[in-house]
Amino acid sequence: MIQGPKPTILIADDEPANREILSELLEREGYRTTQACDGLQALEMLRNRTVDLALLDVMMPGRTGFAVCSEAKSDPATRLTPIVLVTGLNRSEDRIKGIEGGADDFLCKPVDRAELLARVRSLLRLKLFTDELESAETVLCSLAISIEAKDPYTVGHCDRLSVYAEAMGKRVGLDSDLLIALRRGGIVHDLGKVAVPEHILRKPGALTPEERKIMEEHPVAGERICAPLKSFRNVLPIIRHHHEKLDGTGYPDGLKGDAIPLTARILSTVDVYDALTTDRPYRRALTREHALDTMRTEVKKGWWDPALIHELEVVLNEPETEDLVRIGAR
Repeated sequence: MIQGPKPTILIADDEPANREILSELLEREGYRTTQACDGLQALEMLRNRTVDLALLDVMMPGRTGFAVCSEAKSDPATRLTPIVLVTGLNRSEDRIKGIEGGADDFLCKPVDRAELLARVRSLLRLKLFTDELESAETVLCSLAISIEAKDPYTVGHCDRLSVYAEAMGKRVGLDSDLLIALRRGGIVHDLGKVAVPEHILRKPGALTPEERKIMEEHPVAGERICAPLKSFRNVLPIIRHHHEKLDGTGYPDGLKGDAIPLTARILSTVDVYDALTTDRPYRRALTREHALDTMRTEVKKGWWDPALIHELEVVLNEPETEDLVRIGAR
């Protein structure tokens, strides 16, 4: 029997008898079940209720199980919910269709009790691991935002960088995994500042050489904090290298040119822009035009990529960019 909170399993089938058989089997094992009589109702329940696993009949009115699975796996809110397609179809092309739609497993009718329970247990274990991973990511992001909130001059910085960086990544044609990394990197890039004393972080004047050395360790500290999360593997280069410069004068590794990962170069571009356009204790915020001109001047010093500055300017001129920034700040 189940220990702890009972997982909820959605059973979707247009035949009441089939729903009742599956429900009885699962509830006898300690699971909680909920039922949908067609594809549209199943999709609505996946989106608006707590569902830990879904058993979807393939042939349903309104939406087939294939369609429900495909839509659920395309939605960030439901894509991690395990979905099992229950079908009497045995053709290989039907299984291929289900796999392409994102199905996690298949059960053939008539459903074998032992096989049903084994697959449910296996997928729910995977769901538990996924939930724990998401919790760890949430803690890291919350910690990053709490660090940002300590400084009134940087409030909203992480949200803006997340929006700008992802938009630039789309402009240069990065794949979805790297876009996710940029979105996360915008939030956690300065997480390592948790290891920097507050009097250094908030010092209004120039840092001493000793203080600068401590400050320049924060990318390494941030990488070390996030390294245990395998889902952050594409974020780690962003965290470590977002203070590098093309001429090799950046930190912590003094990388030059293309040796700096593109995702890190994108984040450093938006990071510099946001710093220039935000009030600081030692100066007022620059206008958009003045900030971009300043960055173009620094291109001549060999610091930034002029192509990325151009892409940033395009992104900043897109009306939806400011809309996304406002939504993220709420």
